[in-house]
Amino acid sequence: MQLPFECQPGLLAVNDGPLKDVKSLHQSQPNESLEILRQRYEEDGYLFLKGLIPPADVWKARHEYFNMMLPTGVLEEGSQPVQGIFNHSKFPEEFPGIGAGGAGKNGRPGGDKASQFVDLAIDAHYRQWYAEDFCRHPALMDFVSRFTGWESNTLGLRRSLLRNNIPGTKPIGVHYDQIFLRHGEATSVTAWVPIGDIKVSGGGLIYLENGDPVGLRCEEDFKKKAKAAGFTEQEAKDAFNNNMMATGLLSELPLDFAREHQRPWLVAEYEAGDVVLHKPHAV
Repeated sequence: MQLPFECQPGLLAVNDGPLKDVKSLHQSQPNESLEILRQRYEEDGYLFLKGLIPPADVWKARHEYFNMMLPTGVLEEGSQPVQGIFNHSKFPEEFPGIGAGGAGKNGRPGGDKASQFVDLAIDAHYRQWYAEDFCRHPALMDFVSRFTGWESNTLGLRRSLLRNNIPGTKPIGVHYDQIFLRHGEATSVTAWVPIGDIKVSGGGLIYLENGDPVGLRCEEDFKKKAKAAGFTEQEAKDAFNNNMMATGLLSELPLDFAREHQRPWLVAEYEAGDVVLHKPHAV
């Protein structure tokens, strides 16, 4: 789906218009004191780590992904797969994002025209280069084990999302991860890892400033509504129950959401090797 307005090159934009009131994510270094990093994580709800993973390993995963997508025609003819340059002679709706927010109740997005791309995009999640080499990269697992104090008890959740963003298409809406993880305790740590370099205006993840308390309040509100509506425990945990949007999102309108909660969005330029860790209710 295309954005409902004209987006100029270099302009920050979300679903409901240009994004102007922004701040920068606070950067952290992996070699800083764990005590300081833990305090920052508790205060901000996230930890933006620069260069945690060797860039060469990230570029390798990027090459594998786009090389796998090559038969779909998503890439510009004559370009190298690792560049990830979109073929503008194609229609963006043929290459939809997958996962939460991609379609109602996590259904298959895009219809018949997108079937080849969606099939390959889903299959990529199970390949060795992604499921093991990338998602369980030693540098990532080692840092998380020390940062959390979980040590040898650190486990990688099998559920992950390998997303793609086509230029000018509709971004994912406002959400927090615990919506989709309610069958477990809110003790997980999400690692968001850009697979390559992303300019500030390039579609990278944005966070609501001090958004963790907002997410916690939203979740408590959902619980109260579920109880008042007589939901069973199973129904209340469903990310797509009758209190939720069909996609499980909080809102499709980030500008409106930020104004409602009187907080700016936080943005960043990401480089291959960067990792953002965030709390389950971080928005």
